[in-house]
Amino acid sequence: MIDITLPDGAVKKMATGSTPFDVAKSISEGFARNVISAQFNSKTVETSTPLSEDGDLTLYTWNNSEGKKAFWHSSSHVVAQALEELYPGIKLTIGPAIENGFYYDVDFGEHHVSEKDFQAIEKKALEIARGKHDFKMREVSKSDALKFYKDKSNEYKVELIENLEDGDITFCDHSSFTDLCRGGHIPNTGIIKAVKILNVAGAYWRGDENNPQLTRVYGISFPKQKELTEYLELLEEAKKRDHRKLGKELELFTFSQKVGQGLPLWLPKGAALRERLENFLKKAQKKAGYEMVVTPHIGQKDLYVTSGHYAKYGEDSFQPINTPKDDEEFLLKPMNCPHHCEIYKNSPWSYKDLPKRYAEFGTVYRYEQSGELHGLTRVRGFTQDDAHIFCTNEQLNEEFKNVIDLTLYVLGSLGFENFRAQVSVRDLDKPEKYIGDVANWEKAEHAIIEAAKEKGLDFVVETGEAAFYGPKLDFMIKDALGRNWQLGTIQVDYNLPERFDLTYKGSDNELHRPVMIHRAPFGSLERFVALLLEHTGGNFPLWLIPIQATILPVSEKFEKYAEKVLNSLENHEIRALIDNRNETVGKKIRETELKKVPFMIIVGEKEEQNNTISVRRHGGEDLGDISLEDFTNLISKEISSTLKSF
Repeated sequence: MIDITLPDGAVKKMATGSTPFDVAKSISEGFARNVISAQFNSKTVETSTPLSEDGDLTLYTWNNSEGKKAFWHSSSHVVAQALEELYPGIKLTIGPAIENGFYYDVDFGEHHVSEKDFQAIEKKALEIARGKHDFKMREVSKSDALKFYKDKSNEYKVELIENLEDGDITFCDHSSFTDLCRGGHIPNTGIIKAVKILNVAGAYWRGDENNPQLTRVYGISFPKQKELTEYLELLEEAKKRDHRKLGKELELFTFSQKVGQGLPLWLPKGAALRERLENFLKKAQKKAGYEMVVTPHIGQKDLYVTSGHYAKYGEDSFQPINTPKDDEEFLLKPMNCPHHCEIYKNSPWSYKDLPKRYAEFGTVYRYEQSGELHGLTRVRGFTQDDAHIFCTNEQLNEEFKNVIDLTLYVLGSLGFENFRAQVSVRDLDKPEKYIGDVANWEKAEHAIIEAAKEKGLDFVVETGEAAFYGPKLDFMIKDALGRNWQLGTIQVDYNLPERFDLTYKGSDNELHRPVMIHRAPFGSLERFVALLLEHTGGNFPLWLIPIQATILPVSEKFEKYAEKVLNSLENHEIRALIDNRNETVGKKIRETELKKVPFMIIVGEKEEQNNTISVRRHGGEDLGDISLEDFTNLISKEISSTLKSF
C-alpha cells in the first residue's frame, strides 16, 4: 500500500500501482468523471499513470488552470493529426498550450492554409475527437526516436531530440497519431466537444529570424459547445475594446514606419493623459517620501555589464553605439536601476539617512523582435514609472508593505479591483538563471512572503518567475473581459548593491550593504494605457479622461453663452471644449458619444435665459436642466469617489 496525500491534507491509502483516476474514484464517482489531469510530487502525470510510492497528489478538472492546460495541450495533438490528414507531407514542430488555447507551428511545405480552410480543420479535428481515443505515453530510446522522425524527414523534431538525453524521451500516441511529448494529457479525445481555429500567423523556428519561417496555427477548444460560443462572444467584445482601435478613435497615439516599428508617437490628447497619470503618481510618491531623479537615455556598456543585465539581456538590446574614442561603447538605456545605483553611490550615507527613495519616469529601449510587437503592449521604447528604495535590513519589511499600499492605491484608483498577488521565486533546479548568493535569495524570498502575509494579500507562489537578480511580488489583474494581466511589480534585490559596491555606515560605525527594492505600479505607461483602454473600453475614470465635457450650442446665437459656460468650467478645473461646427446637434451628439466624452452640455435659448445647462451623460442618461454649480459639484463628487487621497 502507498499513502497518497491530497491538497487538503487528507491521506488516502491505495494499492501500489493505483492511478490518479483510481484515487479520484475513491473520493467519488462524480468527481472522477470530471478529473482530466493530475500532478504527483510536483510533476505532471497522466490520470492513467501508475503510482508506486508515497506522495502528494493534486487532481485537476476543467475548472483549474492546470486542467485547462492539459485539455488544450491534448487538443493541439488532435489538431496536429487533423492537419497531417488534410495536408500530407507537412512537418510538425511544437504545439504547446497557451493562456487561452494552444498553437502548433507547422512547416506546410507547398501547402497554404488560410481562414477559408479553418472550418475543414475544425470538422476533421472533431471527427477525430469523437473516436474517444486514449492518450498513451511511452518511453522511446534516443536512437528509435531519431529514426522515427528521420524516416518522416522531419528535421525539426530531429533537432529537438538531438538536444535530449537518452532515457528522457517520451512519445504520446492516440488514434493513429504519434508525437514527441513530455506528457500532461486528458484521458481521451472524447472529452473535446468544441474546436475553433482562431487564426494563422508566421513564426520563425525557435524564435530565430535566421531560421525557416513556419505557420503558427492558433486554436482553442472546450468540453461544451456553449462555452465556445461564450468565448467567441467575448472575443468580439475584445475586438471592440482593442486598444489599437480605441487609441486611433480617441486620438491618443499613432505609429509611423518612418519613425520606426515599436516606437509610439503620443498625440496631444494621449500626451495629456500620460501627464495626468504621471502627476497622479508623483503626488502620491511625494507623500510617501520619494525624490524625483532624471537619468540619461544612454549609458556606457560597462554599466550594464556591472549590473549583470548585459549578460542576461544583451541579445535583446539595440546594438552598441560606438564613439570616436577607441573601445568606448554606449547602449540605449534598457533599464533604469543601474543609473539609480550610481545616483545612490554619489554620496556617503549613514543608517540615519535611510531609506532613500528615488523615482523616475525613465524611458528605456529594448529590441523586441518585429513579430512580437503589438500596439502599446509590446514596444521598443517605453517609459517605466520606476523607483528604487535603498534601505537597511531592519527597514525592509515596513518599506515593502508601504510599496504594497501605494500599488493598491494606484490600481484601485484606476478601477483594477479584481486581482491576485503572485510571489515569484527562483527555480531551484535552474541556478544558472540567477545571480548572487543563495542566502541572500532566501532572505529576499522570506521578506516578500512575510510582507504579503502581514498585508493580508491573497497570494500564490510561482516557481521560476523571479527576476534574475531577485524575487518579486507581482499583481495579476483580471480585466472587465475576465483576462489576466500582470500589472505592478515589487522586487527585493540584495545583488545590485553588491555588484555596485553600495554602502552605508551603520550604528556600529562599520560599512554595510543596503537592500534595494525595485518598484513600478504601472509597469510601463505604454502597456498600462493599453490595458486601461481595453479594461474600460475607452471610458476612462472621470479624473483621467482627456475631455470631461463637450458644450454643444444649438445655434451660432448661443456661442457666447457657450463660451461663458466654458470659462466657468475651466475656473473649476473641468476639462471641456465647445463643438461649434456647422453640423446638426443630433450629429454632434452621436459623434461625442463615439468619442466617449462623459458629459454633453447642450445650451440654447432656455438655458441662456435661466442661466442653466442641459446635461446628457455618456450612454444616453438625460440629467435635465441644472445650474453650473450643481454640475461642478457633480463632477467633484464623482472624481472624489474614485480618486481618494493617498
